[in-house]
Amino acid sequence: MQKHYLQDLIEPVVEQQGYELVRVLTMGGETNPTLQVMIDTLNGKNITVDDCAKVSRALSDMLDEKDPIKDKYSLEVSSPGLDRPLTKLAHFERWIGYEVKLETEEKIENRKRFKGKILQVAGQDIVLSDEKTEYTIPFAAISKAKLVVTDELWEEYQASQEEAAEV
Repeated sequence: MQKHYLQDLIEPVVEQQGYELVRVLTMGGETNPTLQVMIDTLNGKNITVDDCAKVSRALSDMLDEKDPIKDKYSLEVSSPGLDRPLTKLAHFERWIGYEVKLETEEKIENRKRFKGKILQVAGQDIVLSDEKTEYTIPFAAISKAKLVVTDELWEEYQASQEEAAEV
C-alpha cells in the first residue's frame, strides 16, 4: 500500500515538471531509508543532473507538505540508466528488438525467469524470444523487468552522447 500511495503522490509532480516517472522504490532499513525516484525524459534524450535536481526540489516541497514518510529519509532522484527497469507496457513497446531480463509472480511455461529479445507487445502481453523459444508473458504477471546492456545498446548510447555533445 505504501508503495502505491507514494507513487500516486509523486507521479503528478514528476509529470508537472515535464518528465515520466519510471519507478518509486524505498531502499535501506528502518532508520533513514532512501526514497529512490527514477525519472526519464519524454523526448528520449538523456536525463541530466539538472533534470534530477529540478524534480528533486519539486518533490521535496510536496513531500514536506504531505509528510507521507513519518521518519527521517533521504530522497534520491535518478535516471533509469542503460539497464533501465521496464515498469509500464509502453516501456516494452519502446524497446522492441532489445534484450530484457524479467521475472514473473507465478510460473509461466514452468519458469519464473526469462531472458530474451522483445519481439512485440500484443495487447496486454509481452512476446519474447530466447532464440530457441518464443514466450508470451502477460504484463500483469511481471514482477520486475529490465533491459540487458548489450553491445548494440551500448553503441546506440555512445552515438546519442556524441550527438548531444555536438548540439
